[in-house]
Amino acid sequence: MRKDYRLEKRKYVIGGFLIFIALIYLVRLFDLQINDSKYKAYADNNAFLNKTVYPSRGLIYDRNGELIVFNQPAYDVMMIPRDVQQFDTLDFCHTLNITREQFDARLQDMKRSPGYSTYTPQVLITHLSAEDYGRLQEKLYRYPGFFIQKRILRQYNHKTAANVLGNIREVSQADIERDPYYQRGDYCGDLGIEKSYDEYLRGHKGVEVLIRDAHGRIQGRYLDGALDVAPVSGRNLKLSIDLELQQYAESLMVNKIGAVVAIQPKTGEILAMVSSPTYDPTLLVGRQRGREYRNLVNNPYKPLFDRSLMAAYPPGSTFKPGQGLILLQEGIINTNTAYPCSHGFISGGLRVGCHGHGSPLPLKPALQTSCNAFFCWGFKALVDKRSKYGTPADAFEVWKHHLVSMGYGYKLGVDMPSESRGFIPNAPFYNKVYGEGRWSANTIISVSIGQGEICATPLQIANVCATIANRGWFITPHVVKEIQDTVMPEIYSEKRFPTIDARWYDEVAEGMRMAVTGGTCRLTDLPDIKVAGKTGTAQNPHGRDHSAFIGFAPYDDPEIAVCVYVENAGFGATFGVPIGSLVIEKYLKGSIPPERKYLEDRMLESNTIIYSGVKKH
Repeated sequence: MRKDYRLEKRKYVIGGFLIFIALIYLVRLFDLQINDSKYKAYADNNAFLNKTVYPSRGLIYDRNGELIVFNQPAYDVMMIPRDVQQFDTLDFCHTLNITREQFDARLQDMKRSPGYSTYTPQVLITHLSAEDYGRLQEKLYRYPGFFIQKRILRQYNHKTAANVLGNIREVSQADIERDPYYQRGDYCGDLGIEKSYDEYLRGHKGVEVLIRDAHGRIQGRYLDGALDVAPVSGRNLKLSIDLELQQYAESLMVNKIGAVVAIQPKTGEILAMVSSPTYDPTLLVGRQRGREYRNLVNNPYKPLFDRSLMAAYPPGSTFKPGQGLILLQEGIINTNTAYPCSHGFISGGLRVGCHGHGSPLPLKPALQTSCNAFFCWGFKALVDKRSKYGTPADAFEVWKHHLVSMGYGYKLGVDMPSESRGFIPNAPFYNKVYGEGRWSANTIISVSIGQGEICATPLQIANVCATIANRGWFITPHVVKEIQDTVMPEIYSEKRFPTIDARWYDEVAEGMRMAVTGGTCRLTDLPDIKVAGKTGTAQNPHGRDHSAFIGFAPYDDPEIAVCVYVENAGFGATFGVPIGSLVIEKYLKGSIPPERKYLEDRMLESNTIIYSGVKKH
């Protein structure tokens, strides 16, 4: 019989196929047992529970060591869905003082949350009250799969500086994706220094390894805690804020919209940073946080909007000292150069009004009387000087460059989130608006007196005042003075020098001193403190003018520089000057003398918010 070679070949094919299948199984077994840790993790989850231990968040003190923010314990109800067994749901809800509908709704929200897993702990209810915690702790054995997670909530000794402090909130999915430190249910800083210094304040989480029995019940710590990792507390912060001054400035700004910023010129430390209207920071703590946060968001006066570093205002006449410095630096004027004022600046058919005073006058009396015409003529002489700069556009860029070096137009770098850069236009901006080569100083003359397109934050305006107080340098403003066991970043100790020669600052400072002794800032003329200042009245197309003031003291050895900005309050001397002078006096002397109590009372009792145009008052 002839041999069938086709059957012979089929034997090898079948054998090879069986070997191939065996190899697939071997590779898969190797992958499951050696490479893939998923099933090991499932097994570990059956035997162990890795319970997160949250660290104590860093405490926050003011510059004098007064405790402002501390911690209190809070408790969340956690569940591992796959470990939950049948239990008395109504009894559970009654224990926690919630309805069955609320319980079901919370379960559905949990399942829809990104990152939900039946194998990992999920947050069911946050911020148990002490009573609810006590009741649940007694009955917890009845509810397999549930446990209590201890957390930290912020508590406040004083209802002040909410815009500086910020608050904490539960992390979002974006937070988790941005920073692997976070897991669902964690808390992070939200607004203020709680946000900008979150990595210092939060510390490092610990872990307790707990062992389960065959029924999933916790039996205790595995190996007596040998594998546990202790949490590391967050670092404490000492602020540069003077709590007493902050509270006082906030009281002066009640029923007003605006901001007060006070800086220690030599260090750049912010002594007070007020945004008004403000809010009680305790509102954003605990289970009511979501409701109160919505109320603040919907408040027509926008208390969550930090006007001290986010609002971009026209600086008005507080801009003029910087203008004077630029004109001196560029050689457009000297200390004796005088310009006429015919109740304003008049050039062709253009007129910019001014109040009555002597004419013509040089720089210092121009600062003393806040003469619009002087700075309009000086700006025109600079921008239209083709013999030196070539074109108005090139001259304007020189002018802008000086302003940027002073801290206008870009973020200063303060250690707070959401700082605004303000706005200083450049030549391409005007080329786009008017056409290249089709504009001159007269076209944009309003910027010479801090109006038009010019916008700056109260922080920037205060920083320029601090620069003049220092006679030519500043340190980046900051609200944190010290971080526990950590060196502060160099940016908050290095001097920054604008493009203006130091010799010109005394000239401008003297003009600001004259404004106090016999000009627009007379209310700041204190008998035993030499103050220099400058008013600002910024036109507002939406209503009454804004009232502004900058000042520093003592004149020869400055310890404080202040910017006050009150929306819709009229002349700078009406509200900006009184509030600024009271803040300066409070900081330097500790109290307001009896002869000036009338002024304090008037500021405490006055209401300018009614002129804001907001419907609700």
